[in-house]
Amino acid sequence: MSDLVIAAVQMTSGEDVDANLERCRELVREAATAGALIVGLPENFAYLGSSQDHRLAIAEELTAPGERHESGPILSAMRTLALKAGVWLLLGGFPERGRDGTRIRNTSLLLDPEGTIVAIYRKLHLFDVDVPGGRRFRESESVEPGSDVVVAATPWGGLGLSICYDLRFPELYRAMAAQAARIIAVPSAFTYETGKDHWHVLLRARAIENQVYVMAPAQFGAHGPTRRSYGHALVVDPWGAVIAECGDQEGFALGRLDFGYQDKVRSALPCLGHRRL
Repeated sequence: MSDLVIAAVQMTSGEDVDANLERCRELVREAATAGALIVGLPENFAYLGSSQDHRLAIAEELTAPGERHESGPILSAMRTLALKAGVWLLLGGFPERGRDGTRIRNTSLLLDPEGTIVAIYRKLHLFDVDVPGGRRFRESESVEPGSDVVVAATPWGGLGLSICYDLRFPELYRAMAAQAARIIAVPSAFTYETGKDHWHVLLRARAIENQVYVMAPAQFGAHGPTRRSYGHALVVDPWGAVIAECGDQEGFALGRLDFGYQDKVRSALPCLGHRRL
């Protein structure tokens, strides 16, 4: 299998959906020009603000992967972007309309280079946490949890989908490895307070445990006066080495994935075949 170049985007989304989508276009086009064939956008790429009512208002309906229907403005824009850039585009997390109309789903989509939905993942683990510094998050009040483990089929093998707080639940990633994931995506809007201590450690651990490449697009910087994201979009290899990382600015982490190297790691240390539980 040939090497694959991927890009994990880092951006600072706000409350202006049109401005956020335009920034997505700019960064995805830049990543495609740099050689990326898979480009990942972070969680909340289309909207990151404090108004739950507005997020509910912009939520869009989805159909099953592969089905064609008239998309809402966010998904339509991203389908066009995938097609024009000629990339597999991971929409790291955006508001999908929930079942009862009072909550959304925090949903990640994988689009192929024709803009077709290949996979849909709805965030399993919701962020109900009081972070250091006094900020209180209750994601479950406005978000409906998903229920399925999702590994998407790509020309380079399985791509496991997850979102942000899922990262703290290793059993999800082991389930992806059991479904033949070779790459795992963790698009996030990690808080600064937790990210500075846990982001790198957790991403590297998930890569090492499952001998996968990890792609982690990230939100960065201030989103209004009370919320700040850690950033540091990463690509990690199956040995746990960080092979690409964004600094303190918008951009993308560009990494080359060597699947022959991954096979050697799995052969030399065949821990996935030694599991007892």
